[in-house]
Amino acid sequence: MQILKFGGKSLSNGKGLEAVLSIISKKVAQGQPIAVVVSARDKATDQLEAMLEKASKGTLVNEEFSDFKQYQSDGHSVDFSAEFSILQKIFDGVSLLGDYNEKIKDNTLAQGEILSAKFISHLLSERGIPAQFVDSRAFYVTDSLFGSAQLISAISQEKTQAYFKDFPKGVVPIVTGFIAANEKGETTTLGRNGSNYSASLLANFLNAEELQNYTHVDGIFTANPELVPQAKIIRQLSFEEANELANFGTSILHAKTIIPLLEKKIPLRILNTFKAEDAGTLICEGDSVGGIRAISVLDNYALIVLEGRGLLGKVGVDARIFNALAQAKISVSIISQGSSERGIGFLVANKDARKAQQALEKEFEIDVYNHDVSQVSVVENVGVVSIVGQDLADFDKPYNALVRNQVAPFLINNSATGKNVSIVIHKKDLPKAVNVIHGEIFEISKRINLAIFGRGTVGNTLIQQIFQAREDILKRRNINLQIISVADSKQFVFDPKGISTTQYDNFAQEATPYTLNEFIGLVQQHHLENLLAIDVTASKTFVENYLPLVENGFDLVSANKIANTIDYPFYKKLRETLAQYKKQYLYETNVGAGLPLIDTIKLLHHSGENITRIKGIFSGTLSFLFNTYSASEAPFSEILRKAIESGYTEPDPREDLCGNDVGRKLLILARELDLENEFEEVAIENLIPEHLREGSREEFLSRLNEFDAIYQEIKDKAPKGTVLRYVGDLHGDLSQTATARLEVKLVAVPESSALGQVKGADSIFEIYTESYGENPIVIQGAGAGAAVTARGVFGDILRIIGNK
Repeated sequence: MQILKFGGKSLSNGKGLEAVLSIISKKVAQGQPIAVVVSARDKATDQLEAMLEKASKGTLVNEEFSDFKQYQSDGHSVDFSAEFSILQKIFDGVSLLGDYNEKIKDNTLAQGEILSAKFISHLLSERGIPAQFVDSRAFYVTDSLFGSAQLISAISQEKTQAYFKDFPKGVVPIVTGFIAANEKGETTTLGRNGSNYSASLLANFLNAEELQNYTHVDGIFTANPELVPQAKIIRQLSFEEANELANFGTSILHAKTIIPLLEKKIPLRILNTFKAEDAGTLICEGDSVGGIRAISVLDNYALIVLEGRGLLGKVGVDARIFNALAQAKISVSIISQGSSERGIGFLVANKDARKAQQALEKEFEIDVYNHDVSQVSVVENVGVVSIVGQDLADFDKPYNALVRNQVAPFLINNSATGKNVSIVIHKKDLPKAVNVIHGEIFEISKRINLAIFGRGTVGNTLIQQIFQAREDILKRRNINLQIISVADSKQFVFDPKGISTTQYDNFAQEATPYTLNEFIGLVQQHHLENLLAIDVTASKTFVENYLPLVENGFDLVSANKIANTIDYPFYKKLRETLAQYKKQYLYETNVGAGLPLIDTIKLLHHSGENITRIKGIFSGTLSFLFNTYSASEAPFSEILRKAIESGYTEPDPREDLCGNDVGRKLLILARELDLENEFEEVAIENLIPEHLREGSREEFLSRLNEFDAIYQEIKDKAPKGTVLRYVGDLHGDLSQTATARLEVKLVAVPESSALGQVKGADSIFEIYTESYGENPIVIQGAGAGAAVTARGVFGDILRIIGNK
């Protein structure tokens, strides 16, 4: 015989009922002896409990009860008069009294199972399949602990076997789940997961060959697929592994369900009602595979913490705690305690939190008065994530991933076997925590969620580079880069599943106005993990968003120099915030576009190398301008026009020629050496003649010829064998002072020197150190261009990912 169990969602009107009836019909047609156990249909149990609670407040439930009756009958002529009459009397009585007890509640909820079993029996009979309603109260006998009664196994087994011994052959028994009766015949319920427990008991007592549990999911997954879309199905588990999963909260399983099957080695198969041909998950006798099998989640808990320095060394504190809770009929879950008895934390159901607090405050009333106990505190709405098969010694990787994603556990608990780790966290953090841990453990592609701010030349180039490279990165590095948001200064496009190329191409049509708070709210709403914000703007105001972004879980990559060159207090505050939230901030392109300059300087400085000077050509634009001018007989204005037409300069070339950009870059390097310079301290030679610094861009461009005489004179005065270069120079007694001398000026350098030999739009940097003496470390390469800068930003993104 096979026992078939159907859950409430499987029994809902429409597709669910049709699928259930089809499965049963096929079994019967194949000549397979079966018994069917059913839960209350759809949301019946919740609806009955809600009506009972509403009636206890004196509120009429006539409308809800009418809808309930209509749904349960579903247009069929089933005689539910007895069950509906019982429910009506209960609601009327509870409304009159204003209260109810667990005994009344059990009798109320039991009607949902009875209605379900009667309805399925009726539908099968209409289809010509002999079926008979079976009330499990006739043979399941329990104690009188209403709400969560304990089975009296020996009596129940004897009664069950006697009942089915004379059951008509060829008739399908449709058995109520969840409900039983005490020895007085009063209705009781078997508590959480009671219907599955009913089915496993029936399989045990009748020596079934297999229990098939039909649900709305495909089987047991490595995590709840509703929380983790990438979760993988587990095709087979041993009883031992299943028991561990059941103990740690896997929703489909419960320890009480496994135990009767384990006793007689009866296989359990978890199947999807709506995909009946799928193999599902088989739980059977066999060797454990070992290692981490799944991640389970429990929610709706509260953390109770009792603290008191005066309890240190006192014997019997734990006994008093659990005795007080036992008297209040409160079940305790995870317990955490140090080696001393000065404090203890444990979990109770959320609904029992205040009752537990009151019971402990009463028990330790004198201790509080004597200041031996400081307080009994409650943190409501917490959840538990359990990693089944996790060795505590290897928990560092998922734990560090949680911390990086700003999920802070209240408690970490290791099971007695040492192979299961549970963490207690805020309920709101459960979806993010499960996804983060699952991604770290099961080696699915690590999803990185990118938010890109800025749609200029560099921003657009970067986005196209990401679109082009992400398939290759997924294949080679198992990293799934998803752009969840693209924003300009006023509008953005947001998609928690990742923006497609089509969505980006249609930015103008799809974009909506936004504020940073609204953007962060959407990120939190969708529980997105591994967050990275990329600033490819040149905005002076956007850098104000860096602190809230870091505080809300984002690492930062920036091509925007402003944050590193505004006042030193902000610079320092940003780094303190990054350290506090354990976030990274990379900005390699701030100085050398795609060149590894900042990274090299950091490495030298942090290793203890004394950097004595940094000198170089910092601007690719000005490099092209003076490299070309020095090697040409053409007038300065002609070379400048060529630079403008080639796109080397900003739209208004004065932004390059004033030297401020080079000054900011020099200041960034000074601050990398822990110097406290401000921008005002940088001595900058402005290359624009004073009379051309004001006025419109158009007027300026019309007067470029006025540069010629000035720069021809400078060129003529340069010593023979030298060329003109616009150089940034950081120097001084760097080991003894908090600031350095920072100078940006046009100088003549030997044509044979490293600076003199630079060609095109290259940048070059000479790093002088004590160890290298007069021979500097030289870094040279393309110092300008959208593609180069975007590639440098992309490199920073991948570098941050590599550190995760």
